Amino acid sequence: MDTSETIEELYKRKFNWMPENLRNEIGHFNIFRLEPLSDNEPREIPYRRRDFYKIMLVVGNSKVHYADKIIEVKKQALAFSNPQIPYKWEHLDNIRDGAYCIFNKHFFNQFGNPDHYRVFQPDGTHVFELTDEEVLKLKGIFERMFEELNSEYIHKYDVLRNLVFELMHFAMKMQSDNLSARQPAKASQRISAMFVELLERQFPIEEAHPRINFRSASDFASQLNVHVNHLNRAVKEITQKTTSQLIAERVLREAKVLLRHSNWNVSEIADALGFTEVTHFNNFFRKHTGQSPGKFRNV
Repeated sequence: MDTSETIEELYKRKFNWMPENLRNEIGHFNIFRLEPLSDNEPREIPYRRRDFYKIMLVVGNSKVHYADKIIEVKKQALAFSNPQIPYKWEHLDNIRDGAYCIFNKHFFNQFGNPDHYRVFQPDGTHVFELTDEEVLKLKGIFERMFEELNSEYIHKYDVLRNLVFELMHFAMKMQSDNLSARQPAKASQRISAMFVELLERQFPIEEAHPRINFRSASDFASQLNVHVNHLNRAVKEITQKTTSQLIAERVLREAKVLLRHSNWNVSEIADALGFTEVTHFNNFFRKHTGQSPGKFRNV
């Protein structure tokens, strides 16, 4: 599979120029307008991870592939992309309007961590369909970003960070789940969060990161220096799922991505995902999807 696209490669691919402050001490932030696509322009971007974050307001019908999910934007949406999840967009008709900002984690150094917010977490909601009224509100935030970035204000990047948080909180208020309404025990929440972080750190599978190391609840408990029963109770309390369920779901999601978007054979995929025998992988995949890996790949 392709390795992740760097922020430098993005500038070279889209603009053929490189900003001078790309890797400076305050991190990098920039904002662009989405121009309508003409007939001779490509209507999709490659399926890859990026090493930066992106928040995009898109007005127009389009389709986005996030890992193994395909989400259609029927009219207009606010979308969040992060370095952990590979994705690509297909524009199904001419994009009429929109804007997007990009930034790296260093941009938030000492000001917070984007990964702590649901919109940038692998199991969070990443695309939010919008009403016309919501689009107007969000356009106002993006216009303030354009204005601020072009200003001479000495603290403009502080303002831009606040505007990024405003976009994030705008979206999170729209989420239908009420996970934030629960007040779980702090110890359980911390252990569960550490487990999820350790689980996600093993993905995505690619040439530079070819194999997962932890497959069982005991593996994770050992790494986190807690008893496996303690881990299982904490994860169950916070997520309402067992540790084994979450591991299986994440392995399955990665298996689907590798089958659809890599040229590795089934045996190589099985080995990368920690299965000692390809038959074990075949049985696992069939149990969770109802079809064999080969059939899933060819559909």
